[in-house]
Amino acid sequence: MKYALFLGCTVPARARNYELSTRRVAQAVGIEFADIMDFSCCGFPVKSVDVESTTLLAARNLSLAEEKNLNICTICSACTSILTEVNKELKENVELREKVNEKLAKINREYRGSVEVKHFARILYEDIGIERIKSSVKKSLKGIKFAPHYGCHYLKPSGIYGNFDDPENPTSLDELTKATGAEAIDYEDKKLCCGGAILGVDEDISLTMAKKKLDHVSARGADAIGLICPFCSIMYDDNQRKIESQFGVSYNLPVLYYPQVLGLALGFDPNELGLQMNRVRTTKLLDKILS
Repeated sequence: MKYALFLGCTVPARARNYELSTRRVAQAVGIEFADIMDFSCCGFPVKSVDVESTTLLAARNLSLAEEKNLNICTICSACTSILTEVNKELKENVELREKVNEKLAKINREYRGSVEVKHFARILYEDIGIERIKSSVKKSLKGIKFAPHYGCHYLKPSGIYGNFDDPENPTSLDELTKATGAEAIDYEDKKLCCGGAILGVDEDISLTMAKKKLDHVSARGADAIGLICPFCSIMYDDNQRKIESQFGVSYNLPVLYYPQVLGLALGFDPNELGLQMNRVRTTKLLDKILS
């Protein structure tokens, strides 16, 4: 099983622990990655102001994977959303595809519509499977309570994802979490946005939204949050200390990427999974897991 790994912009700049743990886990479960150095931004950041540029950026990236005859594995939910959306639109809209290819021809590229895009968590869920993951576990995380956070773009808009999970009552990340032996807890406002989408526009509202989820997760006694999007991690992990300072609260709540969670269950050393790069210290959590 081989995919072109699409890292996007945020992961190499701010989430090397996510990339590191993803590569370790992928190798362990039999997923091979190819790195395409010419991949660029997915186009998501400019969608609200320039749809044409977004479409061209995404189409160019898709054409690079097509050239290698590889489907794309993403680990950023925003990248997943825009690449999947543009791929679907270009496959179905012949007129738009012809216009895009006229532009791509100027840089000697062509979009043919021969590849698929999947988030790494979805690949684990659908292509590797829960039972195989369970059978691969070497260190059960039994007794650890994780609060799964799906974020917005992993499942929405649901029409582009073929309804592989229910966007209003998602379960796939919960099932992946439970496959490690850990408990996946339910909590109030589970589907709430992290607030990252408006961080650059209104920081107060953004941090207030993140605080709301940290409040609800902490109230349920979670040992950590488990998530699958780098920008959600920026809100809950990178900004947790700022939220504590601004609102006069204290959480000290670790925030792990799901590949870090699974990697611990597969028996990897925490440093191999980049746990030392997480902003909120994971020492107590690791002591509890490794004891």
